[in-house]
Amino acid sequence: MKALVFHKPKDVRVETVEDPRIEDKRDAIIRVTSTAICGSDLHIYNGMFPQPRNMVLGHEFMGIVEEVGSGVGNIKKGDRVVVPFPIACGHCHFCDMELPTHCENSNPHYGPEGALLKGKGAALFGYTDLYGGYNGGQAEYVRVPYADYGPRKVPDTLTDDQILFMTDIFPTGWSAIDWAQLKGGETVAVFGCGPVGIMAMKSAWLQGAKRVIGIDIQPYRLDIARKSARVETINAKEADAVEAIREMTKGYGADVCVDAVGMEADRSVLEKALNVIQLEKGTMKVLEHCFDAVRRGGTVTVVGVYGTPYDNFPLHQWFDKGIKLMGGQAWVQRYIDKLITLVQDGKVVLDDIITHKVPLSEASKMYDIFNKKEDNCLKVILKP
Repeated sequence: MKALVFHKPKDVRVETVEDPRIEDKRDAIIRVTSTAICGSDLHIYNGMFPQPRNMVLGHEFMGIVEEVGSGVGNIKKGDRVVVPFPIACGHCHFCDMELPTHCENSNPHYGPEGALLKGKGAALFGYTDLYGGYNGGQAEYVRVPYADYGPRKVPDTLTDDQILFMTDIFPTGWSAIDWAQLKGGETVAVFGCGPVGIMAMKSAWLQGAKRVIGIDIQPYRLDIARKSARVETINAKEADAVEAIREMTKGYGADVCVDAVGMEADRSVLEKALNVIQLEKGTMKVLEHCFDAVRRGGTVTVVGVYGTPYDNFPLHQWFDKGIKLMGGQAWVQRYIDKLITLVQDGKVVLDDIITHKVPLSEASKMYDIFNKKEDNCLKVILKP
C-alpha cells in the first residue's frame, strides 16, 4: 500500500510499505477514505519529538472496515467509521475512569511519571515510538487496535468532511472548554487560530460563553477564525494581546484563556539560543501570555503540545493569581458520541476550516506548505 513515511526531520515521503494485518483478536483493518495533517504532526516533522526509525504518520483518519478480529463485535466489514487518535483498551484503571489518554495497556512505554523519556501515557496513532510506535493513518490502510472500543460508526447522512475532525481537533477544542467548566456568560480568549484553536472557539459558544476572542499573528488565520467561529480577534503582531484583552474586560482579564499553540510558537533568535543553552525545545511564551491575560481566579487550559520542561515556569504568578490550570491530550472516547450528535443536529459546522484537499500522493508537499504557513494553509485533507 501507499503511505506517508517519516524518515527524519523535514523528510517525509509517500512510499510503498507493507499492508497492515490483524495481529490481535481486537484489531480491525480500515481502508482509509480521508485523513488529515495535524499541527501535532509538525512536532515530529520539525524534530520536536525524537523518532529514530521510519514510521507512517497520521492520527486523524476515517474509512471503511475491511477486516475485524474475532473479538470485535461492534463493527463489521463494510462499516464506515471514524477513529479517535488515542489508542486505549477500554477496561484498565484509567479507561474505567474515562481517561483514555492515560490507558496503561496500549503503550509499551507507559509510565506514571509522564516525562519525555520516563514513561508516557496511552499510545497514539503515528506519533513516535514514545507513544507506542503504531503506524498512523496517512495511508491507504491502517491497523486499529482495540477496535471494539475506539472506532465509531458514521451516520450515512454525514460526509467525510463533516465528521473527520471527530478524530482529534473537535474533541480537543471541546476539551479546552469543558475543562474550564463554564457556568455561562464568560469571556474566553483562545491563543492560536489554528484548527484546534478555532474548534475551541466553536466549543466555547456551544458551552455558554458570552464573548470569545481569538489571538494569532497570521492575518489569514484571524480571518478564518472571524468567519468560521464568529469571534473578535487580536493580531498579536500589531498589538499587545494581553493589554488588549484587559482593555476588553474592564482591566480584569479573560475568565478563561486557552493555549492552543504549545511549544512551537514564534521565537526570536535570542529565544532559540536560550533553548540550546537550557536544553529546551520550543517556547512556553503562549502559556506565559495566558497567565498574564487571565483574570485572578480564572482558568487556563492547555491543548497546545509541550514536550520538555522549561526553566522559569511562572509558578509565583500561578500562585498569586489563584489560576486553575488544566491541560493534556483530549479524552476523545469520552466526548465523541455527544459531539457526533451535535454535528448531526446541525448545531456545529466543522468542515468550514478546510483549505486544501489533495491526493495522498501530494502529502510531502503539503507538509512543507502547512509548516511554512504558505498559501493560506490552515487544514489539509488527504485522500488516499
